[in-house]
Amino acid sequence: MNIRRIAAIWAAKAAGAGCKLLGRQGVTWAGKIALKIYPPILQELAAEVRKDIFVVCGTNGKTTTNNMLCAALEEEGNKVICNHTGSNMLNGVVAAFALSAGMNGHIDADYACIEVDEASTRHIFTKIKPNYMVMTNLFRDQLDRYGEIDITMNILEEMIRKVPDMKLIVNGDDALSAYLAKDSGNACIYYGISRPVMKNETNEIREGRFCKCCGERLQYSFYHYSQLGDYRCPKCGFKRPTPDFDAEDVKVGDQLSFSVENRRIVANYKGFYNVYNILAAYAGIRTAGLKAEHFSDMLKKFNPENGRMEQFRIKGTSVILNLAKNPAGFNQNISAVMQDRSPKDVIIAINDNAQDGIDISWLWDVDFDRFSDESVRSITVSGIRCQDMRLRMKYVDIPSVLEADVEKAIRDRVEDGAGNLYVLVNYTALFSTRNILKKLEGEHK
Repeated sequence: MNIRRIAAIWAAKAAGAGCKLLGRQGVTWAGKIALKIYPPILQELAAEVRKDIFVVCGTNGKTTTNNMLCAALEEEGNKVICNHTGSNMLNGVVAAFALSAGMNGHIDADYACIEVDEASTRHIFTKIKPNYMVMTNLFRDQLDRYGEIDITMNILEEMIRKVPDMKLIVNGDDALSAYLAKDSGNACIYYGISRPVMKNETNEIREGRFCKCCGERLQYSFYHYSQLGDYRCPKCGFKRPTPDFDAEDVKVGDQLSFSVENRRIVANYKGFYNVYNILAAYAGIRTAGLKAEHFSDMLKKFNPENGRMEQFRIKGTSVILNLAKNPAGFNQNISAVMQDRSPKDVIIAINDNAQDGIDISWLWDVDFDRFSDESVRSITVSGIRCQDMRLRMKYVDIPSVLEADVEKAIRDRVEDGAGNLYVLVNYTALFSTRNILKKLEGEHK
């Protein structure tokens, strides 16, 4: 019996429960305390996972993909450890294991599904050795923290090479992810969408326009969005890999559907980007050797939660909360909002705390002009940087209401809005806004 490990787990559980009572997230504190009491706790608990450990990395879609993969494994009858809240740095990963452990200091799990921040792989991959890494995509994100995309790719390449037996499950439609996988030397499985789904009319900033192998400009036969699409290098021959898991006959609207391995997958979500999230989770469970016989059953019950297209109902108003933290993600958020042709109000809350990135220049790379549509009845800007967001809207000649207090902004639109409200927030606004929406929903039940 390891007394210090047990003490660390008890302390983590107490910290987590205390923060929950105070209405705070508290997951990272639980992990920090556990590490302080017993530094080897992560590697010891991870070693007790009976089968496989998955990590999910990438700029956008990590939380949804990771939670969906976890739910799919559970639907097949497995016990799974998962950092559901999206706390994906070292303390959050430690907390996922510590809070899942029993009071005897041990875990009871067949699998672990762990979302990992790309920069944090340096701290986490030295403590656990994943069996599989799911790569969603690589976009520019938080320039003041990550720098340019090459820095993130260098970190990932370094850490992937430290786990040579880890199999990569990669979005082959992303030239940056595909190059990283190819260059790593690790075994790779690819997923993707081989035919164009919808006309791409955005003026997006596209990362990775030049071949990482030789520097030549890549040629695209089509784009799905951002730099995702069908690419090839005319000089060295680097090209989009043929997907092992190919989504065919993709339909996007009030629900998503596609076929893979002669199975029809249907999900009641919006947003074309969610096709990639679902496909990544499916590729993950199949690559691990499971038949995924209950994957469709999982999708019927799966609720993204945690502010990923999360739905609320307040005084007859339908409210959808979604995270938008970089240009590629925000443009896809706008696409999902504009797929809804009914009258709607939009609230955009932007913060610039350390976790958001204090450089908010990325707002100028988002196609906000697409909100200039008669179906958008009003736009309210909120959060710490609401004035910056108002200026950004002014530059595309879209009037906006300024209300720094997010709760008041929501209450106002519930009272006098169209009955259909989208709330788009960046990272540190997410948890507080979600709490506000849950509180308002409870007030009017």
